[in-house]
Amino acid sequence: MMKLRIVADDKIPFLRGALEPFAEVIYLPGGAIAPADVKNADALITRTRTRCGEALLAGSRVRFIATATIGYDHIDTAYLRRAGIAWRNAPGCNAASVAQYIGSALVSSGVELCGKTLGVIGVGNVGSKVAALGEALGMRVLRNDPPRAEREGSTGFTELPELLAEADFVTIHTPLTRDGAHPTFHLCDAGFPELMRSGAQLFNSGRGEVVDTAALKAALKSGRISAAVLDVWENEPGIDRELLDLVRIGTPHIAGYSTDGKANGTAMAVQAVAAFFGIPGLAEWRPERLPEPETPEIELETGASVREQVAQALLHTYDIGLDDGKLRSDPAGFEPQRGHYRIRREYPAFRVRGGRPETAAVLKTLGFTLLPQGSACGG
Repeated sequence: MMKLRIVADDKIPFLRGALEPFAEVIYLPGGAIAPADVKNADALITRTRTRCGEALLAGSRVRFIATATIGYDHIDTAYLRRAGIAWRNAPGCNAASVAQYIGSALVSSGVELCGKTLGVIGVGNVGSKVAALGEALGMRVLRNDPPRAEREGSTGFTELPELLAEADFVTIHTPLTRDGAHPTFHLCDAGFPELMRSGAQLFNSGRGEVVDTAALKAALKSGRISAAVLDVWENEPGIDRELLDLVRIGTPHIAGYSTDGKANGTAMAVQAVAAFFGIPGLAEWRPERLPEPETPEIELETGASVREQVAQALLHTYDIGLDDGKLRSDPAGFEPQRGHYRIRREYPAFRVRGGRPETAAVLKTLGFTLLPQGSACGG
């Protein structure tokens, strides 16, 4: 039997060695994978930088594509359906990572979050995690998701104009769609900021093209939106430098790049390939061990307020300012900053000591481990 031939993005972590006992695996830069590379391949394992459509795949023997990402707007699903090529994405793989990103963006805003309103647009795997984070931080959460509201009923969902009028923070977690009943391309257009509450902040860590760059720049210059946090951009990696100067935080599409999230995406891709080709022994494959955080224990500052202690813990796990600073100092390094991203572990990898009882309750809900003795239930 001929050995499987798989082409994989060389930046997918933890992948090397997983499939080699069963297949020949060729690792290439995702954005450089060309028709000649896939002509004799049976499968592709990709990230978002590989455009999987007719231009790449016509005339190839590819039968299956696994993307180690939640998003799949880089995959021409209509063409794949016509060509008889199966595909799978990795829904939910980095949802907790994006929630960690949003948590850092919120607590670094300098605003007392308890009692404020968080508006979540798009309440799938990621948006649901973000909504739960907001509630754990004591925020009132409004959820907008028209496709879900149509399927499940309107209870629990808020119409977009009402959400924008009431939310102090609006965070976008929709896929990118250009047609259908609820297209999201340029959802945030010139009229969107006009509906937002005065002083509100806009976060986008979904897809760059959901926000109209020109409209956002105008809204920030006029003060109609008080601040913006952007992880995704139109035309990335060639991002708008003026917009970068205007936003409160700008990062290079790394919200979902926690080590945990990457490991989840890789595991789901490997398992999908194994299921499709009937490869034994990989149905529950996962990376053996993730690297520890540099400083896994957090000693909370005694005497600090609950807000300060929660912010200390969240920023200890992920200081969003580091990624913002790197992008501002080298906007042209957008892709290298993504491709060589550092180790970032999620909340459950950290152990907390000290703090107020109210702090302990919040951190436990978020998944932190609470250490006894002078613990997060003391002081």
